[in-house]
Formats: sequence, C-alpha cells, structure tokens
Amino acid sequence: MATSTDSDAVLRGGRDPSLPATPLDPPRYWDWVLYAVVVSSAFIVIGLIWDIAWHRTIGRDTLWSPPHVLEQIGASLAGLSCGALVLKATFAGTPAERAASVRFWGFRGPLGAWVCIWGALAMIASVPFDDWWHNAYGLDVVIISPPHLVLLAGMIGIQVGAMLMALRAQNNAVGGARPASAETADDPRRYTWLFALAAGFMLTMGLVIVSSDTAFPNLYRSSAFYRWTALPVPFALMAAAFSLRVRWPATAVAAVYMAVFAAQLWILQAVAAEPLLGPIRRPLTRMSPLNFPLLIIAPALAIDVLVRKWRGRNGWLLAAAGALLFTATMLAVHWPWAEFMVSPAADNYLFGDNRWTYMDPPADWQTEHWVWDGGPDGAWSAAAFGRGLAIATVTAFLTGRVGIAFGRWMRQVRR
Repeated sequence: MATSTDSDAVLRGGRDPSLPATPLDPPRYWDWVLYAVVVSSAFIVIGLIWDIAWHRTIGRDTLWSPPHVLEQIGASLAGLSCGALVLKATFAGTPAERAASVRFWGFRGPLGAWVCIWGALAMIASVPFDDWWHNAYGLDVVIISPPHLVLLAGMIGIQVGAMLMALRAQNNAVGGARPASAETADDPRRYTWLFALAAGFMLTMGLVIVSSDTAFPNLYRSSAFYRWTALPVPFALMAAAFSLRVRWPATAVAAVYMAVFAAQLWILQAVAAEPLLGPIRRPLTRMSPLNFPLLIIAPALAIDVLVRKWRGRNGWLLAAAGALLFTATMLAVHWPWAEFMVSPAADNYLFGDNRWTYMDPPADWQTEHWVWDGGPDGAWSAAAFGRGLAIATVTAFLTGRVGIAFGRWMRQVRR
C-alpha cells in the first residue's frame, strides 16, 4: 500500500507504487491524438453554450448555424484522429501499441479512443436526424427532442473519451511506463492537467444540461437549485478527488468550469446580435449568454479537504460526509450571493447585464427570489425548503458514492 510519502511523490509527478510497472509506452503520436480529443471536447462544450445563447438571443435555427458547425468540427476531429489511431494500431501497430490497446471487433485502440469514436458517430448521425425532425415537425418547441438526445449522448461520449485518453496517459506516466528524463520529466504533470481540463469540460456540460433549473440567481433560495446541482456536481468532484493526481483535484476541476462559464459570459455578451424570431418581447442588441458561474469552488475545497483526511475510510461514509458538506457549503455561499445577484448592483458587464432572452418581457419578477418551496398560501415555506434540502442531500450522497467508485476505477485505467 502506498504511504503518505508515496502519495506526496505522486502529486509532484513521481511514480505511483500502487500501479504495476508493466511497460505500456506507445509512440509519441498518441500524445497528439490526446491533444486533438481534448480540443474536440473544448469545441463541443463551447459550441453547446454558444448554441444556447444563439437560441436565447436570435431564436432562428438552421442546420449549419455557427454553433452547430463548431460542434460538428469537434466531433469530426475526435472521430478522425481516434479512427486513424485505431487503424494504425490494428494494421501496423508496434508491440507497444498493441500492449497499450483494447481489442474490439478485431480492431485495437485505447479505451478512450473507442468511446470518442462512438460519440463522434452519434453526433454526426444526429445531423440528418435533426434535419428530418425539423422538416417534419418544424422548429423545436422543447430542447429535449429525440435528435437532440442522440446529439447529447454523442457529446457526452466524446467528453468521457477525452477523460479516458488523458487518464491512460496520466496513470502510465506515474505508474512507471515512461522513465524520468530530460525529455519526459514533465509528462505526468502535462497529462494530469489535460485530464483536469477534460474533467472540467465534462462538469461544465453537466451543469449546462441542468441550467434551466440552476443558472438563474433568482433560484438560489429554492431547494430545486440544490436538488438539481446535486446531480452532476458531487459526482464530478468526488470522481476527480479519487483520480486526478494533483493536490487539490476537485478544486482544479471546479476552477475549469468557473473559467469556462465566466469566459462565455464576458465574451458572448459583447457580441452584436438581434432576435429574428417572434414574438420579440425584449429588443436585444447583444448576445444573451448563460449566467455567471455557480460558486462550486466552495464545495470543491471542502471535498478536497475531506478526501485528503479520510481517503482510506469506507466509501459510503465518505459519500455521506461529502453530501452533508456539499449541501452546507452550497447553501452557505449561494444564499447570501443570491441577494447580491438579483440586485441592481449585479446588473453590469462583470456579472451579466444581458442575462434575459428576447422572449422575457421586463418585469419585477426578474429582480425577485422565485418561490418554488411555497406552502398552502403560496408563501415561502421553511418546511418545504427543508424537505427539498433533505432530498438534495440524499441525491448528493448517491451521486457522490457513484463518483467515488468511478474515481477509484479511473485511477487504474492504463489502456
């Protein structure tokens, strides 16, 4: 078993003695495929956020709108680069390439490449499906339509594939597959931060998926906000805490999410755009992006401290403590933050002065806390809010426990 001294060495980029030293050192061009799939992951997340802003601002949708093109470029880059890697490893692979590969239907390639290929195929297949759907049923009334579900599944596939590709490189680098030398001494840290980026993009996508119930600061005093954030956040933070080899893994992943969301807010709201689909209740002249990032850096820090102190404890106990910390820290930071974010003081470029869609007429409800925990009289109910927080805590416990199991499995991925 690794000692605390061993763990510190791993965090500094050294070898992990818990992993076998079997050489799994494929050619350097595999690194370029890894870079390509992480870039693809970024393109897909950026395209998804841009697509939502496009619908919030312009409304009119075409098959080849710029966000859709960026998403498909990401899918094509991941599919082609991973497909080329699989063909090379299968038909002209070296012994090292074959040893580092997973066999599937007679073909060989790393596990992450197979997941990326599947995701790319799903994303590309969704294009004609979506075009047929629009021709048959017109513009989308809701976001969750069958072709969009296929597209979303493909997007998630590429995100997971990018994580697995980076994991393979990270785990082999700290597992002794590559000797420390002037050329390769920085490998563990480089691969680790690529994994942190991929995991952060995955968390970003998860929070985008639930953004209709979490993004607006008017919801921060509603238990629904905590219930929905309890689905992606504890899972992602716990998985990172057990697989990402840096001193503050959950914090690093949360920081990637916050950087992406802050960047989209500050960049998109500076882009000129106007609605092209009625009814137009708010005449916009600039893009309406998603809101200021959630302050998930707080639960991330708490989970990092918890896992550092209790890493060897039972997973269920860790998940229970993590769930309580998640709910407590999210409530502690977002309850007072909500008061500021719905006030005129937050109505500026830094925090988002163009956060409403062209379909939202100016009204008082936009500067109020939305009551989703009402009693029989419609007023805010502490009992209803408490029940909602209890559900959020149980949800965080379950998703956090799955995250712990997934993180421990990811720590062993080497192909």
